[in-house]
Amino acid sequence: MDPALHRSQIIDLTTTGRHTGEPRTIEIYLHHLDGRLFISGQPSPRTRAWVHNVAADPHVVLHLKVGAPKDVPALARVVEDADERRPLIEAAAKRWGRDDVELMMAQSPLIEITPSGGS
Repeated sequence: MDPALHRSQIIDLTTTGRHTGEPRTIEIYLHHLDGRLFISGQPSPRTRAWVHNVAADPHVVLHLKVGAPKDVPALARVVEDADERRPLIEAAAKRWGRDDVELMMAQSPLIEITPSGGS
């Protein structure tokens, strides 16, 4: 794995719009835990557009902004299984200083990222 991915950081994430097919970029926080890369978000009852986009097309690009800027192609997967979600949501909650893990479990988006191309 690319050493630049070994730290939690703010990145830009580009997905493909599920209706338009156009690139859609948002600024978001990339987490890592035990070699796994993932992206979560604040709790909300609505599903974010970027999650819908990942479900429709898992090909994404991580735009690293710490150090030398770098684009990392990757595959993203929406994580829905509660047992798989819990350790990742707990890690995100801890990093953000949140104590509402159950709300995050119910309402926070969560995708796992796997860099492609041997990154």
